[in-house]
Amino acid sequence: MKIENIKTLGELKASGYKSISIKDELRNNLREKIKSGKPVFEGVHGFENTVIPELERAILSRHNINLLGLRGQAKTRLARKMVELLDEYIPFVAGSEINDDPLNPISRFAKDLIDEKGDETPISWLHRNERFFEKLATPDVTVADLIGDVDPIKAANLKLSYADDRVIHFGMIPRANRCIFVINELPDLQARIQVALFNILQEGDIQIRGFKLRMPLDMQFIFTANPEDYTNRGSIVTPLKDRIGSQILTHYPESVAIARNITEQEAKLDETQHKLVYVPSLAKDILEQISFEARDSEYIDNKSGVSARMSITAFENLMSTAERRALKSGAEKTTLRLSDFIGIIPAITGKVELVYEGEQEGAASVAQNLIGSAIRTLFPTLLPKIEKLEKAGEKTAYSDLIEWFFAESGFELLDDASDEEYKKILDEVTPLDVLLKKYQPQLDKNDQYFFKEFILWGLVEYKKLSKDRFAQGHQFKDMYGSYISKL
Repeated sequence: MKIENIKTLGELKASGYKSISIKDELRNNLREKIKSGKPVFEGVHGFENTVIPELERAILSRHNINLLGLRGQAKTRLARKMVELLDEYIPFVAGSEINDDPLNPISRFAKDLIDEKGDETPISWLHRNERFFEKLATPDVTVADLIGDVDPIKAANLKLSYADDRVIHFGMIPRANRCIFVINELPDLQARIQVALFNILQEGDIQIRGFKLRMPLDMQFIFTANPEDYTNRGSIVTPLKDRIGSQILTHYPESVAIARNITEQEAKLDETQHKLVYVPSLAKDILEQISFEARDSEYIDNKSGVSARMSITAFENLMSTAERRALKSGAEKTTLRLSDFIGIIPAITGKVELVYEGEQEGAASVAQNLIGSAIRTLFPTLLPKIEKLEKAGEKTAYSDLIEWFFAESGFELLDDASDEEYKKILDEVTPLDVLLKKYQPQLDKNDQYFFKEFILWGLVEYKKLSKDRFAQGHQFKDMYGSYISKL
């Protein structure tokens, strides 16, 4: 007989079911997962040796937890993943507003029902997916929302005095009894509301409009907070911090490879986009490097952080840029181009907080600079380094390419050029083939044209070529030849 088929208190007792607290439930299931070697927080990348071990220690210690980190650091995702550590089903007294444990009831309703019906008390079963509650802390949140209030309509219907505790309407926290309860952005919660949580966290009673109810709620609290909030909007009051067992610091991905895994996992793309657009590996690295450059940029407020969502939405925009181009030209398949990165600028400008200098520079200009900086950073890892100081007349790996531009006066690369036109233009720049053959001999054939364009953009960043943006595309030319020709 499946346990969830048990319908009465008597059947539950006969089954040998034993109640445990939610913190012990999480602890026991975590112990089993650790012993079996199964991943505990699957789908969360980059925290394997930092955040996850600390979180596991906090769960084993039966602590309420505060996840402290900048925006887009998977704080809420970690909290939601904890649901997987709960038992699949737990019993509760049917009709109970606060999920009363049939073997350990705490509400007046459940106690009265069990006194009346005994072993015939009806019970229901709560699935673990229904045991997660989440509340975003905003200035308009009230004690009534979280804890509860006196309900005059209930008092009138039941013909009860306001002095009777049965007129209480429970708030979100009591209704989340035996569940995981998450309060996001805790410092945004007004101090007087934070104070209302003291007794629930420590003493186990709730106070509503003069009622002091001894209700030892069985809950796992998880709070999330952004360090920026401590100065910009509010703070966590000290006695509340004292009642939170573990504070765990989250962080951004520490490598491009980890960031790529996150972006590929989270980007909302459909099968038609995957079939239509081929994405070179280098394009994915550049995309992730942009976020790393943004976190170090002098134009961006690093206290605010640069969310991992920036890379995700930028990748979606990038794929859509290539998709739109292919649809306009009637192509059945296309390869992502470096010039397509112009399409990710809206995804960047909407995700970063600029300092004064950045505002002066302009959001779009800052975004273009970030793309350039990412290319500049990756360029010497794949091709010969360009020295800042070069001897006059000294031949470098790029001399033939620069001389080609001097002789040919450059070319225009249109955003919506067909694949045939795009390849034809780049094939005419013959020194690019020589560079690829010599320095990237193992390069996948499908990546060659993206890499050719990458070389051109890299030389622009190192001031060896010039690139001008116009309405329909980019113009590449040498740094000085066009100027000399006008003399």
